[in-house]
Amino acid sequence: MTTKKIIHAVLRIVPAVILLQTLFFKFSAAPESVYIFEQLGLEPWGRIGLGVIELIIALLILIPKTTWIGALLGIGIMLGALFSHLTQLGIVVQNDGGTLFILALVTLIFCLVLAWQRRTQIPYIKKLF
Repeated sequence: MTTKKIIHAVLRIVPAVILLQTLFFKFSAAPESVYIFEQLGLEPWGRIGLGVIELIIALLILIPKTTWIGALLGIGIMLGALFSHLTQLGIVVQNDGGTLFILALVTLIFCLVLAWQRRTQIPYIKKLF
């Protein structure tokens, strides 16, 4: 496998794994997850709904033909997560040392890179290039 292919795989796998690993906490109603969504006034439907959306995004990112869709959706959902951290939750949530904030930031950055790499696949954008 070439270095370029490895980089492309890592760019897809990292955000997908981050999104998928949080699903256990959302779907099992882990206390940390419930706390977050209570603070946002979205418990339980926001927690469950966002879990389903994150599952779909992770799958879209992993499928090469739909990576651009997953990346764009990932950008949107991570901007929402980061906004929630900065306005309501704080960077550190329940003594997590900022782990959730950092994971959201990493996911956002990877999704931005994926969207940029696949910009020619995005309808309307590809007409510009």
